[in-house]
Amino acid sequence: MQQHALSYTRIKKIHNTTITDEEDVLAAEEPLEIRLVHGPEHERQQQNITVTMRTPGQDQDLATGFLFTEGIIQSAADIANLQPHGSVITVTLQPHVQPVLQPMQRNFFSNSGCGVCGKPDIDSIFTNVQNDNNGTALTFPAARLLELPDSIRAQQKLFEDTGGIHAAALFNAKGELLLIKEDIGRHNAVDKLIGAALLAGDIQLSRCLMLLSGRAGFELIQKAAMAAIPIIAAVGAPSSMAVKMAEEWNITLIGFLRQQRCNIYTRAERIVL
Repeated sequence: MQQHALSYTRIKKIHNTTITDEEDVLAAEEPLEIRLVHGPEHERQQQNITVTMRTPGQDQDLATGFLFTEGIIQSAADIANLQPHGSVITVTLQPHVQPVLQPMQRNFFSNSGCGVCGKPDIDSIFTNVQNDNNGTALTFPAARLLELPDSIRAQQKLFEDTGGIHAAALFNAKGELLLIKEDIGRHNAVDKLIGAALLAGDIQLSRCLMLLSGRAGFELIQKAAMAAIPIIAAVGAPSSMAVKMAEEWNITLIGFLRQQRCNIYTRAERIVL
C-alpha cells in the first residue's frame, strides 16, 4: 500500500539564500468510485454510489466503512463480495439485502477535505443513527489518554513521509492500539478504520476509543455514532456541531489532546483517574 500512497516530484527548495534541486514526497490523492450491486439474483441492479478522493490502498476497508457509516448497509455481513479494480471498487450485496438509498444519495462526490460534500440538502447530511451509547459503561484511564498521541506517532508512516495525511486509530479499554488507518481525507481515514474493524469481525466497537489526528468535525462524530463508538479523542479542536451531536448521541468527546493536556466537552464521567 505504501508504494501507491506516495507520489514523488522534483522541487526547488530555498533555505536562507541557497536554492537546491531536490525530490519531495507527496501524499497521493486519487479518485475512487464505489459501485453497488444489489437485488435478488434474477434482477441484480448496479448503481454508482459515490466518487471520493482518497489515498490509494485499503479500498475494501474504505468502501465497507463508507456504506456502513452512511447507513446504506447495516453490517459487514450484508456484503457478499468486494471487487477492487483500479480506481473502481464494486460492492456486491447479499441477494436478500436491500440497501437504504435516498433518491439523491445515489451519486455524490466527496473531496478529500469534506465528508458531506455533494449532499443535496440539509436533511441529507444526517444519517439515521440508531446507537445512542446509553448502555455503554466503558471507562478510559486519564493517564493513558494523555499518552495516546505519542503512541500513534511511530505508527503514522505516511505522515512521517509526507506531513500531509490524517490518521484515525482504535484503542481498547486498556489503552492498547487495535487499528490505525491513514488517508489524505480525515473522513476516509475514519471510514477505513471502521470498515477494517467490521471486516475483521472480532473488534467490539462499542468498547473502543477512537483517536483522530486532527480536528473533530460533525461528520466524524456521526460516523463514530453509527458504529456505536462511545469515546472520541481529537488532537485538534471540535466544532460546535460536533459537541452538540456528541451530547445528543451520548459520546464522550475530547479535544486538544496534546502536550499532556486536553479538554473534555461531553460525558466526562467515562474518563477516570
